Amino acid sequence: MSTTGKVAGIIANLVIVEVDGPVSQNEICYINHAGVELMAEVIRIGSKNAYIQVFESTRGLKTGTRVEFTGHMLEATLGPGILSKNFDGLQHDLDKMSGIFLQKGDYTHPLEIDKLWPFKPLAKIGDEVEAGSWLGEVTENWIPHKIMVPFKFKGEYKIKELKPEGEYKIYDTIAVLENKKGTELEVSMVQKWPVKIPIRTYSEKPRPFDFLETGIRVIDSLNPIVEGGTGFIPGPFGTGKTVLQHALMKQAEADMIVVAACGERANEVVEIFAEFPELDDPRTGRKLMERTTIIANTSNMPVAAREASVYTAMTIAEYYRSMGLKILLLADSTSRWAQALREMSNRMEELPGPDAFPMDLPAIISNFYARAGYVYLNNGKTGSVTFIGTVSPAGGNLKEPVTEATKKAARCFYSLSQNRADSKRYPAIDAVDSYSKYLEYPEFIEFVSKTVAPNWVENILKAKNILIRGREAYEQINILGDDGVPINYHEIFWKSEIIDFVILQQDAFDKVDASTPIERQKYMMERVLTLAGTHFGFENFEEVNPYFKRIINVFKQMNYSGFQSEQFKKFEEELQEIINEKAVVEVEQN
Repeated sequence: MSTTGKVAGIIANLVIVEVDGPVSQNEICYINHAGVELMAEVIRIGSKNAYIQVFESTRGLKTGTRVEFTGHMLEATLGPGILSKNFDGLQHDLDKMSGIFLQKGDYTHPLEIDKLWPFKPLAKIGDEVEAGSWLGEVTENWIPHKIMVPFKFKGEYKIKELKPEGEYKIYDTIAVLENKKGTELEVSMVQKWPVKIPIRTYSEKPRPFDFLETGIRVIDSLNPIVEGGTGFIPGPFGTGKTVLQHALMKQAEADMIVVAACGERANEVVEIFAEFPELDDPRTGRKLMERTTIIANTSNMPVAAREASVYTAMTIAEYYRSMGLKILLLADSTSRWAQALREMSNRMEELPGPDAFPMDLPAIISNFYARAGYVYLNNGKTGSVTFIGTVSPAGGNLKEPVTEATKKAARCFYSLSQNRADSKRYPAIDAVDSYSKYLEYPEFIEFVSKTVAPNWVENILKAKNILIRGREAYEQINILGDDGVPINYHEIFWKSEIIDFVILQQDAFDKVDASTPIERQKYMMERVLTLAGTHFGFENFEEVNPYFKRIINVFKQMNYSGFQSEQFKKFEEELQEIINEKAVVEVEQN
């Protein structure tokens, strides 16, 4: 018999329930409010009371209202049909809901129950299998969607029955498994998994090392991220967080994209819904939405659902990782997720941490980021979840608790600069303040030395050193004036500007410049570093500015030209002629 209770107190979305039996942490329950079932989750348990957070508005709710507990946690429904869908944080299909506004208790099934899927078996009768083993596959859009032994199954099983190739519905039994005790268990294409528990159906989770190409030069060439790595993008309002994430969605080397709009403003989410179905995927030539799933909980939706949305998105990403796919998970913005945690913590009158956030906020963020990663599956295949979140610090303060806690968890830090955004230098990532800790990993250094260039990491450090020296020279010029510093200060500054204009800045609306393959990035980086290592003969500082502007202009034209095309080579010859005008001798850049 399931546990029931009645409402004893209401504090906005926090409801205190007097229970008549046992309940579990994170258990799901339903409040019968005027004939409508409101979904809620247990977040704290007292002696006689359970504290629950309601995923809906509690307006009009009264004490004494009946509550029924389900005996299970908040779960994601996993199976064919997740791709190309728009879900809310609880995985209800938004496209199936009627009306302009979401109605209380309007819960929809996330998958298509009556759709027939072309099933193809991958295993055979008599095979020994375990949780996560591939039984067969169906084609979802164009991606091979593996049908797996449910993740909740423990131990080894033998396949007693397996459907032949044909078309089946998601809840049709496609296999019968027998455990060591002789008990038979039926398996369909659908399974459920608690969103707050990581899926661990893999044999090994090594430190990630495989370079993830994004096509964005300021990331790939200065602060690279790896397949299965973690990163975050903090920055004040208007610095281009959302646009940068859109660029990552379109260009990153991933099989599938999961977008968690956990607290974006409603108009930004609408923009995603409106644009994505129309966008062409540069990697496949098909529509980008075909390999994308959106989990949308805007900042004006209930905080409890917003808090759940990131876990739902991560669970879906882990599910597809178990199929041997490369998943890119993007969350915008984790600050709103942290604010939802703060709101519920304050309502429960817990001891507040800095800025009233929960004391355990760093642990919550670290545990979530740790769910990303590169894994070896039990069958020897590999899969990965690469997670990049955005942070929206109040007033652009990068010392606030969410940014500081995320810094400890994420390996890549992409700091968006207000000054760069104001001067229209996009992407507005400050390459000097940003970093990638993967540059310190011996596994990564060895991998890129073999696959990109033997001196790739060395060149990254050289470029960063030039940018730092250029910033120092710029500060001296600002303080002492143009004629108050030696000519070589101007030369150092303008060499750093070449790296800025040629490598860091990128035109997201140009067909050629929007995405740069790593082979082209390597070539341009070597070209720029060679120029930076060249000594030029100037008679006075007034010659430096116009000369380097000519060089920058030709370099930019090269960026807009097809790599190694006739036009590209023409600009390269023009560039060499300009360099020869003032070049004295080439020296190695320290």
